[in-house]
Amino acid sequence: MKLAAVETPVGVVDLPRARRNVERAVAYCRRHRLAWRPHVKTHKSVEMARLQLDRGAQGLTVATPHEAEVMATVTDDLLLAHPPACASKVRRLCSLPRSVDLQVGLDAVEVLLPLAAAGAAAGRIFGILVEFDAGLGRTGVVAPDDAVRVAEAAARLPGARFDGLMFYPGHLRIPRPEQSEALTRLSRRIEDFVAALEGAGLPPRVVSGGSTPTLWDSHLLRGVTEVRCGTCIYNDRDIVGMGAAAPEDVAYTVLGTVISVAVPGQVVVDAGSKALSREVLGSGASGYGALFDRPAVTVKAINEEHGVLDLSQTAWRPAIGERLRIVPNHVCVSVNLHDHLWGFENGSSDGGGCAVRPVMLEARGRASPRAEQVAVGASAATSRGAATAHGPA
Repeated sequence: MKLAAVETPVGVVDLPRARRNVERAVAYCRRHRLAWRPHVKTHKSVEMARLQLDRGAQGLTVATPHEAEVMATVTDDLLLAHPPACASKVRRLCSLPRSVDLQVGLDAVEVLLPLAAAGAAAGRIFGILVEFDAGLGRTGVVAPDDAVRVAEAAARLPGARFDGLMFYPGHLRIPRPEQSEALTRLSRRIEDFVAALEGAGLPPRVVSGGSTPTLWDSHLLRGVTEVRCGTCIYNDRDIVGMGAAAPEDVAYTVLGTVISVAVPGQVVVDAGSKALSREVLGSGASGYGALFDRPAVTVKAINEEHGVLDLSQTAWRPAIGERLRIVPNHVCVSVNLHDHLWGFENGSSDGGGCAVRPVMLEARGRASPRAEQVAVGASAATSRGAATAHGPA
């Protein structure tokens, strides 16, 4: 199929660039003796997961039970980096194939207890990574003593196995040259948590961290054993703006079509918030995206099905029907907005003549149809039972 026949808006992937990005990440991690466990939330794709594993990733990181179910078909080594504080999610995790070694990141005994009990009842053991707050202020224990308390519970509970620590340096979305001082502080914080666990007789086997903005300096974080960066397979405008990738490392764009040139100084494309997302930039630039081959042209305004391109910095004027590739601010959110992507191999999608093929997003969504059917059926049965017990209304 040719790109010219693809209906827009849709995400497209430069497959050779994606492969190079994967190989670069693997080479860096091997050079610094770090394991790479990429987060699949960026690509949501079995094909891309296999690429990462085939090139040298140790395992995969997931955020949802559905991602775990899908990725269990390609690897037995998974980390759920999101506390499963819901009984239905725990049941789904217990239903994964017995061959899957699933680690779970959490920060509370209240999440650990039902997870471990369900694991013991199902005859499986969940590896536990105690999450600590690296500075983002989102999830993770704040004090080393709290990490020890959760780790001690994990070490003694049937159905659980204490494996180590995890953190997410999501607060470090600043240009790479400016990260040095913050990385030094983070390294000291990691050492404090490791020392507390060692003092309690629970040395962490795993210290899992990393993000794409900090990927290439992960070796400066003392004690870290693996990194979970996922955006680096495709990269985006934000990552380039922070200096963690170059423009030639961008492997994902959104293909849109010019639909209006009526207002002077701008054009409108059919790629709006439902294709690009409304994410703003951590790197300080304005707009919701920029053209792939003309980065001075930005998406200055956005509605659900409309993207308004600012032409004030260029003499270029596209015509109605012209197809343009847009680099979104945040690739992960954009990918999740599409039913599938189109991948191309020849290194260029200009002119619409290159061949493309589907890149499926099997891990998109949250619940499998079967799980939803079971939940709906149980709810209906409960309602019928209540109606029978109380008689007709």
